Amino acid sequence: MDLTMTHTDKENNDRQDPWNRAVARKEARKEKSRAETDRGLWFGLGMFGLVGWSVAIPTLIGIAAGVWIDSSVSSPYSWTLMLLFVGVVIGCLNAWYWVRRESRHD
Repeated sequence: MDLTMTHTDKENNDRQDPWNRAVARKEARKEKSRAETDRGLWFGLGMFGLVGWSVAIPTLIGIAAGVWIDSSVSSPYSWTLMLLFVGVVIGCLNAWYWVRRESRHD
């Protein structure tokens, strides 16, 4: 069995070394986070803010798009209300995704 490295193997290892270090750092950070059982007040406030913004941003985008469509196109329907509803639904799905993702660590 030949255990010597070829020149190409050494180049591949050198090229992947920064990538390996980055992956190892991220893995260590995740493991440390999972080991912490007491997340505290700041984590709760951060999650509250994340959920709030994940609903607010799609809602505001829906309202802005609806106002623009209503001012541009003559229609018997209110695009603002329809896209407001769509934005809230998308925002709630987004918030549900983030809360579910964070609760998996428990």
